[in-house]
Amino acid sequence: MSGNFSRSSAPKEMTFADQREWMVRHQLEAWGIADGRVLDAMRRVPRELFVPGEQQEDAYYDGALPIAEGQTISQPYVVATMTEALRLGGREKVLEIGTGSGYQTAVLSLLAAQVFTVERIALLARQAQETLARFGADNVRFRVGDGSLGWPEHAPYDAILVTCAAPAVPQPLVQQLADGGRLIVPVGPRGYQDLVRVRRHGAATTEERLSPVAFVPLIGEHGW
Repeated sequence: MSGNFSRSSAPKEMTFADQREWMVRHQLEAWGIADGRVLDAMRRVPRELFVPGEQQEDAYYDGALPIAEGQTISQPYVVATMTEALRLGGREKVLEIGTGSGYQTAVLSLLAAQVFTVERIALLARQAQETLARFGADNVRFRVGDGSLGWPEHAPYDAILVTCAAPAVPQPLVQQLADGGRLIVPVGPRGYQDLVRVRRHGAATTEERLSPVAFVPLIGEHGW
């Protein structure tokens, strides 16, 4: 899960707390992230908690980092961009597709009333659940399965965020949006995609392309 952005990283001689503040000021605010709630959430989530032990000194690197099973934890700017695009007010029910390390999940947990997250890889789901428990997120529910199918039992959702790339917008996710709901999903071929925001208006939907990104593929019936 990554984006086509590479700038400067937080100085490693700083404490993690100071690196996190540096990240917010120099990697997020300086590059256009303006939602105060999103910035506050990014300040509160310790990224070092969600990266493998051997990668912790690089926790505030301005880019994606590898985690288990060939997956990645997204660049902070990409996490903030996708989260800001959801336009969360605090009362929403959110579906996340691709739990991964749980870092994006943690950010969402501070900004929404409920978060439902689906991960295809059982090992990652278990590790993320343990990490999010240490973080203190108590409004997150987990499922192991095909994320391209969503989680219909708890639909509709006010917002859906997909942290892996699909060849086309997965229609089961569109169908699980509430009226007025927003879906953020990377769409395109393997290697590079466009970040797309889908809005539902009754039975109709609109699509808006936001920015170029590069994510790992969404594996499943409505993915790759």
